[in-house]
Amino acid sequence: MDIDVYKKTEAALREREQHLAQLIDTVPAMIWSMTAEGRPAYLNKRMMEVTGATLDTVTAPDGALSLRKMIHPNYLELAEQTFIKSVVTGAPYAMKYLQHRADGTYRWTETRAEALRDDTGKIVRWYGVSVDIHDLITTQTELNFRKQELTRLVDLVPSFIWRLTPTGEPNFFNRRFTDFLGLDDGGLEQPRTEPYAAALKAAIHPDDADRLWAELKHCLRCGQAFSMRYRLRRHDGVYRWMDGRAEPLRDEGGGIVQWYGLSHDIDDQLRVEEALRESERSLRQLVETLPALIYCAAPDGAPIYRSEKLREFLGFGLGDKLGDEDDEGRAGLAGTLEAIIHPDDLPDVKEKYGFSLATGSSYAMKHRLRRADGAFRWVETRTAAMRNVEGEIVQWNGICFEIEDQVRAQEALTLTQERLARAAQAASLAELSASIAHEVNQPLAAVVANSHACQRWLTSDPPNLERAQKTVERIIRDANSAADVVGRVRALFRQTGEARDPCQLDAILHEARGLMTEEATRRRLRIEVDVEAGLPPLDLDRTQIQQVLVNLIRNGLEAMEPAQRGVLRIRCLRAGDQIRTEVRDTGAGIAAPERVFEPFFSTKPNGMGMGLAISRTIIESHGGRLWAENNQPGGATFIFTLPVETKADHDR
Repeated sequence: MDIDVYKKTEAALREREQHLAQLIDTVPAMIWSMTAEGRPAYLNKRMMEVTGATLDTVTAPDGALSLRKMIHPNYLELAEQTFIKSVVTGAPYAMKYLQHRADGTYRWTETRAEALRDDTGKIVRWYGVSVDIHDLITTQTELNFRKQELTRLVDLVPSFIWRLTPTGEPNFFNRRFTDFLGLDDGGLEQPRTEPYAAALKAAIHPDDADRLWAELKHCLRCGQAFSMRYRLRRHDGVYRWMDGRAEPLRDEGGGIVQWYGLSHDIDDQLRVEEALRESERSLRQLVETLPALIYCAAPDGAPIYRSEKLREFLGFGLGDKLGDEDDEGRAGLAGTLEAIIHPDDLPDVKEKYGFSLATGSSYAMKHRLRRADGAFRWVETRTAAMRNVEGEIVQWNGICFEIEDQVRAQEALTLTQERLARAAQAASLAELSASIAHEVNQPLAAVVANSHACQRWLTSDPPNLERAQKTVERIIRDANSAADVVGRVRALFRQTGEARDPCQLDAILHEARGLMTEEATRRRLRIEVDVEAGLPPLDLDRTQIQQVLVNLIRNGLEAMEPAQRGVLRIRCLRAGDQIRTEVRDTGAGIAAPERVFEPFFSTKPNGMGMGLAISRTIIESHGGRLWAENNQPGGATFIFTLPVETKADHDR
């Protein structure tokens, strides 16, 4: 048989069925069907995705419909009864309820179902659709609530609400306004134009009446918004300042239908503003008379206020340009800092101030500030953030104290302390030298005496070899005694590994820098540190390595002091299986780089020549090496290395 037409029809039906299935699954609604007896037969894809339900979860063990997992308990009984009634009577099913969703939430849903009947009117199947109406229900609830709120707002808002006709006649006052004027509302729903007009005319202050009516007539004629401050008499006879405003309501053609106005009692506000202005004047006088330099800055650090004393000290104000006449000016933060901070202090000030701006932490630093006459004066600056209730920075407040005399006195005191320390060191060295000389002198004298005796025994005729041999033995004994004395002296400087612990060399370096920062500042110098990230810890005697770093930093600062300007740079990095530390100065350099490590050799007039010798001993006892190199074109670099796996040299 020729079945070509049959096959084509079958394919077309399958394609149409597939298209219909896709349509049902993609339509933005939850579609389902039931048998004539009300048993679940089909749930489209969207319904299963939205509710998380399947045919199994909505089918009871007896095959009936189970809504327990789909409908909120408060609506379950009503939904079941309504559905059963529709199945029994064949009436359409419609209900709004809270539907359980796949994410565990409940949303308002409207479900409708109709019965499909055959030619005899018998129900063949039920088809239903469920639509999410949660947003609609929520919006309607919100609208009803807002309507009630607006109704109460008119009477409860702490302002006076009024309405005028297009010709300016008052036809509505809210309850607060009538209470203020002392009017009997007599039922606010009824317009009372004449009593309102009379009460309003009597309440306006005589000094404000002409101005108010003239402005109101102008607005009524031109259709412009009304805004004015005036005084109204309260029911007890007291006049209060009001801020009145009104806007016209227009129809589609632009014609004015009504005027709606609001008057707000600002009498207390005006009194508070006057009190605040007086308080501000008092506080400003207090700030201007304080013996300090005060300033304020925006959250980004841009200056926004300088006290009069600070403006006089600097010689310029906020609006003044900081460049040449042809320059556009540098009134921002960077330009201000460059104009007033000493060049040697500027990098540290920028670093610390930038850190404070980034983190919100307080800022405190001593630096030099340029005065209007060009002289730099030492000041101590402290800045803290002012925050709002949310914790956000709204302003930076700072104060500067001039400490020039204090710094000079501290420098003089430090110099005196250094002289005393050098004198004490010299005295200690002299005492140590005398003690060493005394201890060594005895065995050396014995060596000399025995040497002369040995010479006599050898030059006698015949030579007395036996006695000469005994004398030589005594010479050896006395020489060993002298060597023991020297060994005990060297033991004073021998380093051991007993107090060594794993330490981060960069942490020790920053501690040493902190110890020497004040001395560097006194000498008008700066210390910069560059440490490679990720350096491993080393087994070190923390105090001894810190002693070496402090000694090298002090030597570098003393070498750079004649210039009174410059940067001592310290660099720490890994070089193979060693950690390399460089201390680079810009002084005059070293004539004999190797001799400076010899004991008692010094290139300084008052130096003892022991610091570098002890430093080299410490580094070598840690398994490292210390040496010096001259820089090009000038200055010197002291370099020491430490092995990553440091081991004490117990044999030295």
